[in-house]
Amino acid sequence: MHRTTSTAPQKMPSFRKLALCTAFMAAQAEMSVAFTSQQTSIKAPGQVKLAVPSTSSLAAASEKERYTYGERSREFRRTVYSHDDWVKHRSPDRFYRNLSTIFYSGVSINLAKEVISTTSFAACIIGWNMIFGEYQDLDFVKHPGILHDSLIPVLSLPLSVFSLASPSLGLLLAFRTNQSYKRWDEARKNWGMNINHTRDLVRLGTAYYDRSAVSPQRAEEDLNRLALCTWAFVRSMKRHLSPEWEDEDAFKEEMLEKLPQEQAEAIFAAAHRPNRALQDLSQAIENLPMSFIRRNEVHAAATIFEDNLGSSERLLTSPIPLFYSRQTARFLFFWLLMLPLGLWGPLGNSWNHLALLPTIWILATFLFGIEELGTQLEEPFTILPMQAFCDKIYNWCFEIVGFKPGDNGMPVYYYDDYNLELSEGVASGIPLGAVLKEAAPPLNPPVLEAQVVE
Repeated sequence: MHRTTSTAPQKMPSFRKLALCTAFMAAQAEMSVAFTSQQTSIKAPGQVKLAVPSTSSLAAASEKERYTYGERSREFRRTVYSHDDWVKHRSPDRFYRNLSTIFYSGVSINLAKEVISTTSFAACIIGWNMIFGEYQDLDFVKHPGILHDSLIPVLSLPLSVFSLASPSLGLLLAFRTNQSYKRWDEARKNWGMNINHTRDLVRLGTAYYDRSAVSPQRAEEDLNRLALCTWAFVRSMKRHLSPEWEDEDAFKEEMLEKLPQEQAEAIFAAAHRPNRALQDLSQAIENLPMSFIRRNEVHAAATIFEDNLGSSERLLTSPIPLFYSRQTARFLFFWLLMLPLGLWGPLGNSWNHLALLPTIWILATFLFGIEELGTQLEEPFTILPMQAFCDKIYNWCFEIVGFKPGDNGMPVYYYDDYNLELSEGVASGIPLGAVLKEAAPPLNPPVLEAQVVE
């Protein structure tokens, strides 16, 4: 008896150890398989293709998802305002105008399924409670339902339950909307910096260009190439931030139309097209005849493009944490789905509680709309007018390089910027002046004679 009690505890630990070791080995094998499936696959020396985890959230968008109304309507949100648009935006009748288009709003149309689902569930609750509770006839006389005497209760909850949950829901929605707007604002500022520094770069290149060192034809070719390479970068960046099915064909057509074919095909073949376009721009800057100090200043303007590109890539590849977005969507949907239970008592004065239906429809439209606004703003590039930005950059760059020294009557002086002489006694090494080479004659614009019409 004593031996039996002493040997039994000795066998149990060995069995437990065996079970634990088996489970541990199975877990390690599963982890190794999962890790192997996510390893990088080498395509060629120097190029590694990163494998993307095959989760449902990261699956490629289907054709049906690409052409939903919500996706197709994003191109109509790429607005560029003028003074007339701002006048209309501030008009006193803006509330009535916006209210009259609520049924045609892209946000409302895109939320039709969610709103119909919650409203239909409210209708089901009304029907349930009429069967197991009471209902009213057309004379507002109450009658017991068909299964009034059954043990199944009427569905209702205290409204205080939803009042307690409302602040948490409001915080989730407000944070998501604010963060999404910040992402849109940062993307717009990146493109604003692109616009500013493209003009700055071309302006510096045109002003610093030593026209006395080359022929007029060479100067025109160099500056036109500078403007073209500047535009090619922003256009490549626009394609880089746009869906392939939307912009690939237009991108290739536009690049082949404006760039030399060899340069355009080199950009097409690059793994990272904006990097290739930026390299072409750097080479175009290097070809400009000017002092290295001025050339470095022009390169500094081009460096801003890399920062804007990196910031935009971060916004495109890193959404608001998915678990936050999912939890907010679940909380909101469940809260609206259960809300008819809390409003059953407060809206009991209406005929058969039918006031629940328009109430739920209105609340669902606007609360789902707040979440929809955050979702639409979270990825900002397909609602930004990037094509309009690129077109403006193209026109402005070529206008700037078309400016010639002296074409407005101002005197132009060419200095020897390559051999600056230092004054004696200056230890800092900073040049105090330059040697005047020649004064360029002003280009007098032609004077148009007035024609008298008899």
